[in-house]
Amino acid sequence: MIVIRNARILGGEPRDILIANGLISEIGAGLGGDTVIEADGLIALPGLVDLHTHLREPGREDAETVETGTRAAAMGGFTAVHAMANTSPVADTAGVVEQVWRRGQEAGHCDVHPVGAVTSGLEGKHLAELGAMADSQARVRVFSDDGKCVSDAVLMRRALEYVKAFDGVVAQHAQEPRLTEGAQLNEGEVSGRLGLTGWPAVAEEAIIARDCLLAAHVGSRLHVCHVSTAGSVEIIRWAKSKGWNVTAEVTPHHLLLTDSCAEASPVGPYNPIYKVNPPLRTHEDVTALREALADGTIDCVATDHAPHPVEDKETEWAAAAMGMIGLETALSVVQEAMVETGLLDWAGVADRMSVRPARIGRLSGQGLPLEVGAPANITLYDPAVRTPVDPTAMVSRSRNTPYEGLTLPGRVVATLLRGRPTVLDGKLV
Repeated sequence: MIVIRNARILGGEPRDILIANGLISEIGAGLGGDTVIEADGLIALPGLVDLHTHLREPGREDAETVETGTRAAAMGGFTAVHAMANTSPVADTAGVVEQVWRRGQEAGHCDVHPVGAVTSGLEGKHLAELGAMADSQARVRVFSDDGKCVSDAVLMRRALEYVKAFDGVVAQHAQEPRLTEGAQLNEGEVSGRLGLTGWPAVAEEAIIARDCLLAAHVGSRLHVCHVSTAGSVEIIRWAKSKGWNVTAEVTPHHLLLTDSCAEASPVGPYNPIYKVNPPLRTHEDVTALREALADGTIDCVATDHAPHPVEDKETEWAAAAMGMIGLETALSVVQEAMVETGLLDWAGVADRMSVRPARIGRLSGQGLPLEVGAPANITLYDPAVRTPVDPTAMVSRSRNTPYEGLTLPGRVVATLLRGRPTVLDGKLV
């Protein structure tokens, strides 16, 4: 038996948490156990759940693997991640999603739930084997062509209709391809000064509006990936006011960074570490995203952890790959953007980073309150420390973090997966 001593559950008063057989067996004071984890000053959260992680395996093991990616997830306090489908081969069949699922089980650092592709090969022409992936051992419930938009309205409608049979959800990468040809940075003053092709907000907003209407028409579940604009927030708020089954996520980097980073980087302009899809937007967009996450219009935080090897990022802007890693810094960024600004308390953080993503992904055993009888998926977090972000200290195989040199609050001290420590004292077990 393990006892976590003096943990502040959701930031409340210190309590002891006794764990036996992978479950929380008692919560109280003065509890004893075979192993003691001292948690003075630490906040206990239900294990974090990420709806949007790129583990790159199979095919791009030079950037990340299921092993290294789930280690990074555990270090960030995550006990479950959803592995996106844009691998090589694409996760568009039962065989590939089962391979990813098994690799997650073998690694054992957190639960891995594969996301199935919506279309075969992410080509946007024919539906992938949605039913077979849903019936596979991986029990896929989230489907996405992330990295590409399902831009064909008829195909998107068919996907939404298909997943209703098994209570699945289509997670859309909202990007109208014709409006973003050659796009490099948010369309605005910064892109104009830097001479980079602009990426208009309407390219995201038009797809979201269309898909909200389609989801309502067929009575299906739509999830909007990495919302980045104030206009998108208003469309999602409108759809929810209608009672439509629409959910949405925001990334940590869209809660903290703006397009000005591309101009005012510590190493000068055109630093491709800030090149990401969708692009970093304006201060006004960031403000709207924070407010939407606080009021529940945006349901959850998802990292869009997108690892790349050095050669794919340390090159000229136009040739650089899009994406940032985020698993190990997500909770710290959320503390900086949402908690220290008074927009969320720790119960709100647990809701947006554990409860709601688990519900959207239809996960059992994750995202549950820390109470007697619940699985002991627990993150212990120290909100009081502040440390500079050091990419060389990260356990992800890639180092493309946009926070290098920034001092962020907080540190994940321990992560427990069904009562088994995967991280203790800030180190992998």
